[in-house]
Amino acid sequence: MKETNSDPHLAGLNVYRVGGAVRDELLGWPVYDNDWVVVGATPDAMRRRGFKPVGRDFPVFLHPETAEEYALARTERKSGHGYGGFEVHASPDVSLEEDLLRRDLTINAIAQSTEGELTDPFNGQGDIERRVLRHISASFSEDPLRVLRTARFLARYASLGFSIAPETLTLMRQVSHSGELEHLAAERVWVETEKALGEPSPEVYFTTLERCDALNVWWPELAGEALVKGLAAMAKVPDSDMFPLAHWRHAQLVSPLSAEQRDALSERLKLPNAVAQLARHTALTYSLINHSLKNQSLTNHALPSDALEGSSVLRWLERLDGWRKPEQVEGQLALVKVLAPEQVGPLENAWQAAREVSPQALIAEGYQGAALGEALRERRGQAVEAALT
Repeated sequence: MKETNSDPHLAGLNVYRVGGAVRDELLGWPVYDNDWVVVGATPDAMRRRGFKPVGRDFPVFLHPETAEEYALARTERKSGHGYGGFEVHASPDVSLEEDLLRRDLTINAIAQSTEGELTDPFNGQGDIERRVLRHISASFSEDPLRVLRTARFLARYASLGFSIAPETLTLMRQVSHSGELEHLAAERVWVETEKALGEPSPEVYFTTLERCDALNVWWPELAGEALVKGLAAMAKVPDSDMFPLAHWRHAQLVSPLSAEQRDALSERLKLPNAVAQLARHTALTYSLINHSLKNQSLTNHALPSDALEGSSVLRWLERLDGWRKPEQVEGQLALVKVLAPEQVGPLENAWQAAREVSPQALIAEGYQGAALGEALRERRGQAVEAALT
């Protein structure tokens, strides 16, 4: 349908809003971004209208004023392994229905004209009403990333009563067994996982991947009992904005793992340094507040209020690099408030006492070089001990 609004950049174009924006509006879910598809246009025509090309693998353009994405209608054909193993065909001959056919789920294949008319060739509206995530065609299995995306969508909409259609879950399992998941780039796997960790029901992402046998491909360390413990831990995160919620949830998820397992998982997923570091720091906190935690059930998180040892607290502060990066200690104190609230007060007192030890005062006493470092550590240890008694 022809664009009829007054935007001169769009005048005369067949423009449709597609994908998540249409889906979420129909669901009554917040809509943050719009994606548009343009039918019957060429890249040259888009550039002449002032659109900026940004698509590396297929023609996508940014609106010169709104910066929203406008993609030319296209089809895709499997030509290799993984997420990027496709040949893209974009031309004025590709119809709206052909463009919608290449999408993953029926609820993501609804288009809306600029006059509000819906084009829904695969009955996505019906699946929205039925609360079902259903694949459009057998080509779903050609893109292994769709296994993760479907699990992520379920993590988002599970609270609305959504489930995955049995035939779609069967396809997801076939993809897992095909070896295609292994061809995904680690960075793409983490992007989907990070998004899932920020959804309302993040645990559903991992239980869904376990159901379709995908968990063992990228997260073998979380198989079996480790996943049960990790999901129980993930249910409790600090009320702190020092680190993103998704990163806190990841740190909690992997907290039952050994250091070797966490490192292997971080390396396999090529996790950003900040994410891997928060997981390491969280593990340090678990070790501090309860040395026997890993041998206990994480179901209730009832941690004993054992007396804290000054030497252990000092090592904890040092390994968190608290003197140079105090926010890392503050973040872990927020975690302690969740895990063992009775230990927050003593740890905060010890932390503040250690911070008050002045290197300048020791220099004034005549300490320098290696002796200064030793004296500083000794005085901080004494301050921590005094604060804990």
